[in-house]
Amino acid sequence: MEKLNILWTTDNKETFFHMLSMYAINAKKRGLWKEINVIIWGASSKLAGTDTEVQATIVEMMAQGITVEACLTCAENLGVAEALSQLGVNLRSMGQPLTDYLKADEKILTI
Repeated sequence: MEKLNILWTTDNKETFFHMLSMYAINAKKRGLWKEINVIIWGASSKLAGTDTEVQATIVEMMAQGITVEACLTCAENLGVAEALSQLGVNLRSMGQPLTDYLKADEKILTI
């Protein structure tokens, strides 16, 4: 399977715009990967849940067919669960899914 999981943990906005979203959107448009999944975890949760520019780009990524999921516990602890849910981000406990991705030898890019 040609699937890429992007594990996004940084709260650096420039990295989000000038690497993560740029690569994910362009790779999807060009068909470089059949599936792209972005995992919001840790500090990225707060940035994604509070910054309207970042949120608009997350919505754009999902419109392009990129799936976006987030660690429910992080989102709750950082007070952004509702905001992420309203964007359409799939909130769930991520420990088991990440472990499953790793055990299935899926590609994981960590940012």
